[in-house]
Amino acid sequence: MSERSALEWRIRAWLIVFVICLVLSGLTAFPLVSEVRWGNALVDNVWLRRVGEGLERADADYPFLLYGTDWLAFAHLVIAVFFYGVYRDPVRNIWIVEAGMIACAGVVPLALICGPIRGIPFWWSVIDISFGVFGVIPLLFLRRMIKSLESAATS
Repeated sequence: MSERSALEWRIRAWLIVFVICLVLSGLTAFPLVSEVRWGNALVDNVWLRRVGEGLERADADYPFLLYGTDWLAFAHLVIAVFFYGVYRDPVRNIWIVEAGMIACAGVVPLALICGPIRGIPFWWSVIDISFGVFGVIPLLFLRRMIKSLESAATS
């Protein structure tokens, strides 16, 4: 296998891992009520209990509120589809990786601004921030590998 082929293989492997994580993250937003119920059965935490009570009441009395988490899930799935462009042509579609990096960076101010407005405990916002921090890591590797692939193509 040539160096270029090996690099393309590594890019696709990192990309597949990232997309799988993105899809799984999205899919977990659909069954939110049952997931929090399950989490409360495993962990005794005041905040998690409060979240569970809120979700149970919303589901029972105002189920349309949970439609927002359905859209959140759908957005994750749609974003994952865009990464197919990177799979097909990494150099030409590096902008998708860079847009993903910007989105990951945007998680930080969103959590720090909206968290307090919505009464979210700081430590929970830190958990939310970690999705952006951990999400950007494979994208940084992907960008670096794509830049290497681009350099190899022009040499």
